[in-house]
Formats: sequence, C-alpha cells, structure tokens
Amino acid sequence: MDDLTRQKCVPCQNGAPTATKDEIDAYKRQVPDWDIVDVRGCQVLKRVFRFKNFKSALAFVNQVGELAEAEYHHPTLVLDWGRVEVLWTTHKIKGLHKNDFSMAAKTDALL
Repeated sequence: MDDLTRQKCVPCQNGAPTATKDEIDAYKRQVPDWDIVDVRGCQVLKRVFRFKNFKSALAFVNQVGELAEAEYHHPTLVLDWGRVEVLWTTHKIKGLHKNDFSMAAKTDALL
C-alpha cells in the first residue's frame, strides 16, 4: 500500500463513492491512533492531540491549517487549552475518502 503521507488530495465530486470497508480497513492500519466516529450520520476520522499549554496547541492548529490550505482539504478543528481535536471527512460525499486518511497521516507527521 502507498504511504499515505505522499498522496495528494484529489477533488471529489458530488456523488463520488466513499471508501469501501476494505479500503477503510487498509487505510486505518496506517493511522492507528485515529478513531472512526459517526457525526450526524457521517463517518469521520477523529483524533485528540494533547499539548503542554494553549500556545503549543494553537501552533499545532496553525500547522494543520497550513497543511489544509496546501491540499485544499479542510478539517474541523477544536482548540482548547492544551488540547486539539481534529476531524477529517469529505463533506461532498458525506463520508470517508482516501483523502481523509492521507490528511490524517500528514497531520500525524506534523508532530
């Protein structure tokens, strides 16, 4: 399987298929610290990152934001004191796509 950190996000069109169960299982092995959760009926990759203070957490959010802009694929970010929650999903297809797993791997690589 390709290294997800080397993948570029590809634009998804409305109606494009979500990742299959087999694809999700294979991609998930490359991002084991991420959970797959349901948010309003949509599968989402979620991970909580912990930091020593607000400033460190904010710096991480800014790094994720720069990554998101570079790939034109944007997460939900929840910033709290010493804590950042990152959620990746593909809103256009209302589910998970390889892009989401790639971005999760790239997010991990920021640490």
